[in-house]
Amino acid sequence: QVQLVESAGGLVQPGGSLRLSCAASRISFSMYTMGWYRQAPGKQRELVATITSGGTTNFADSVKGRFTISRDNAKNTVYLQMNSLKPEDTAVYYCNARWAITAYWGQGTQVTVSS
Repeated sequence: QVQLVESAGGLVQPGGSLRLSCAASRISFSMYTMGWYRQAPGKQRELVATITSGGTTNFADSVKGRFTISRDNAKNTVYLQMNSLKPEDTAVYYCNARWAITAYWGQGTQVTVSS
């Protein structure tokens, strides 16, 4: 069974940083486009960032310049480094693995940005 296991999120003050990780198992990780999405209360799930098998990255406009995404194919892990966090970044963050028409999701991890 495919598993995407996200690290714990947490409570961070505005302006702070947090790194999320997502460890994948039972997939050919290096072939997959990996991504992070988020869903705030009352809102639809939205793209945060993706990284292709070749390392090409894409970011939502709202996080450009503040977030970075990276992957370690040897560890089957994708990372989301979040800097200069804002209250509007508060959401449940989900890891996603996608290849062709196949997609898998993690269980989600809560990130709260508040003073």
